[in-house]
Amino acid sequence: MTSVDQHLEPGVSRPAADKSPPPVVAQQAWGNSAPLALAGFGVTTFMLSMINAGLVPAATTPVVFAVALMFGGLAQLIAGVILLRVGNTLSGVLFTGFGAFWLSLFAIAEFFLKAVPVTQVGHALGLFLYAFGIFAFMMFVASFRTNIVVVVALALLTATLFELGAANYTSNAGLVKTGGWMGLVLAALALYLSVAEVCQASYGRDVLPVGPLAKN
Repeated sequence: MTSVDQHLEPGVSRPAADKSPPPVVAQQAWGNSAPLALAGFGVTTFMLSMINAGLVPAATTPVVFAVALMFGGLAQLIAGVILLRVGNTLSGVLFTGFGAFWLSLFAIAEFFLKAVPVTQVGHALGLFLYAFGIFAFMMFVASFRTNIVVVVALALLTATLFELGAANYTSNAGLVKTGGWMGLVLAALALYLSVAEVCQASYGRDVLPVGPLAKN
């Protein structure tokens, strides 16, 4: 069998094979989704805490559950998944976990609480809040390489969840109101962190101080 080279005219060289590497396609970088997650958590916490503190009538609670589903729940969950995708484990676990917290609270209120005996509703909600208080404490333990605002916020979140858990478990209206005021402070911290990170991304420098703790 004759080769292809045999059909080339004498003196005509065969073109060299192109061994250059294929062009690199630039990938679009992911944006920082933490401010979205913080805003979702902060807004939903603010709304529910206004009711718990007695500043807004309890009859408005269904509106909070709608926001808990879409902003505190789904938006925060998606933002947390993005953070996991870009390798931010702590923030990813924190925000997917508390996105699931708000989705769970919505599901409990809308679908499952009716199956709980009336005399056990407080115990059921207390158990739910205690469980996520433990989760918040886990995140608090892992947060000491972030910044001062995050550490304080997670410490307050842990205390608020345990306080509201006790309030529901004992059906103590005074403790619920106290938990509402604690939640308002927590919401303010979350929203402060959100705007601090948005400003940092927008201006390319730190605008609002957060007190970084990570070693250089």
